[in-house]
Formats: sequence, C-alpha cells, structure tokens
Amino acid sequence: MRSRIVLAVGLLALTACNGPAAETAAGGSAPRPYQTSTASPTSTPFLAQTEILLPSPTPLTYTVRQGDTLSGIAARFNVPLDNLLAANPGVSPTALTVGMTLSIPVGGSVAGQATPTAVPLTIRQTRCWPFGHGGLWCVALIQNEYAETLENLSLQFTLLGADAQPLAGQVAFAPLDILPAGQAMPVAAYFPPPAPAEASLQAQWLTAIRLLPDDERYLAAIVQNSLVEVDAAGRTARLRGQVRLTAPGQTASLVWVLGVAYDAAGQVVGLRRWEAAVSLGAGESLPFEFSVSSVGPPIERIEFLVEARP
Repeated sequence: MRSRIVLAVGLLALTACNGPAAETAAGGSAPRPYQTSTASPTSTPFLAQTEILLPSPTPLTYTVRQGDTLSGIAARFNVPLDNLLAANPGVSPTALTVGMTLSIPVGGSVAGQATPTAVPLTIRQTRCWPFGHGGLWCVALIQNEYAETLENLSLQFTLLGADAQPLAGQVAFAPLDILPAGQAMPVAAYFPPPAPAEASLQAQWLTAIRLLPDDERYLAAIVQNSLVEVDAAGRTARLRGQVRLTAPGQTASLVWVLGVAYDAAGQVVGLRRWEAAVSLGAGESLPFEFSVSSVGPPIERIEFLVEARP
C-alpha cells in the first residue's frame, strides 16, 4: 500500500503526569486507537455549529494530581493549611484522590512572593465527530497566548438542544498537565450513544493556572528525529521519534509524548498520548513509537508535545 511520509518537527516543552487513556512504552509495538477501539470513517462533522462561552470570574481552583499532598498544595499557593482546610470542608489531609477539585482561598499569598493565578483560556476551535455506534467524539483546541506555561487545564463540554437546553455534559481534562507558552493542545471528551442529533456543542473553560518559573516538578524536554507515516487513505498515522532532556544534571522518571492529528483544514481529527515510566538521564534518548487514528477527514499533519517529570 502506498504511504505518505511526513517529517514532523519536535516542539520544545516542559513535562508532567496524569491524564486520559495512554499507550505505554512496553506496549508501543502494539498500537491501539485513542480512547476506544476503532474510529468510524466519516468525511463530514456530526455537529456543524458550536458555541464558545467564557465564564464570569470564579474563585481559584486546583485539581489534585499524582503525588500531591494538602500541605504541599498550601505551600505552593502560599496559603495557610488551616485556611485551605476551611475552604474545603470535608476534605481529609490524608485522603486526597487524583482528580479531586480544591478551592484555593484568595488573599493568602505572602507579600513579595509570586502566586499562580487562574487565567482565561483561548479556545481556537470546537468540533464533534460521529464515533463508534451512535456516540460523539468532541474536541476543543486550546491556545496558550501567555508568556508563561499553563497548568491544570480543564473545560466544561455541554451538548445543547434546539431550545438551548442542556442535553448532556461532562468535564474534560487536557491530556497533558501543562501547555507551554505559544503552543496549542486539544482537550477531548466522548459522549456515549445515543448522541442527540439536533445538538450543538458549548465549550467553557474551567481551570488554567500560570506556572511559576521556578517550579521544579517539570523538566525541559524535546522530541527529536521524529518520523510520521500516514497510510494511503489518511486514516492512521504511525509516529516514531526520540525524547531527550535538554538541561544537564536532570533525570526523568515519567515521560509523555502527545501526538495530535490535523486534517487539511486545520481541524483536530485525532490525538493519542504515549507514556513511559523509566529513568531518563540528561544526554540520553528515549525512543517512542505509537499510532494515531482519525475520527474525521484524512490526516494531513501531526504535531508533537512532550512532557517529563522527575
């Protein structure tokens, strides 16, 4: 079968942990579609009209990640632990769970110290595609237009009927924990069947926090020697390359690579995260290989984002 070869440029990024379905290094030789089994070929979107809403200002929130502690969160946001506990009644300091949302009390920062601030996200596009047997795969492409890296990204997806009443909704988290300055990343959600045929999609940002420049939880990394093979029909792309840390004296214990597929019109038609829990030292290279399938038109190009964590 004839194949198209596309050279993809690696994007400089920072790194982290936790997210949706991923492919591990051990399973890299056996590709599987992102989130569910097989993408249903289609040439047109299921929903033609979408709506993007920005919420009114809300209190700062934080979503608990792997390895977080309540005292560590309090120290990071420069708030007393007692104030954090008071803002989250019923939360036990010894029973935090990944994905739990905490309210961060405002006004607790120490004078002269920087504090992460919640910021509005720029949503460049939203789209839903038929997926599986009557389901919908919905995606929003978010853009970081700030000078700092953004962390803790989440959106509210809502399907609205012809009368503008909500039919279904869910909170969707970004596939990577952070988004570097100037970069774009999709956030996806799957609505199981039966999908409402007359619905429109509303996307609303929930959380996005500017990362402090001295945050040591993320390591600088790049994708290099990347190669993308797209099959003749444009349905599936095979991604290969290497991850390398760029700062001396660092070691990563977790590495993520995100491959994002775009069609000729620049719409996101697929995404897939690959992960490896290994010890990667400075100057070493970690090879990766996985596949991304399209849920819409043929794949035209692939973009990479990479994250690594100590």
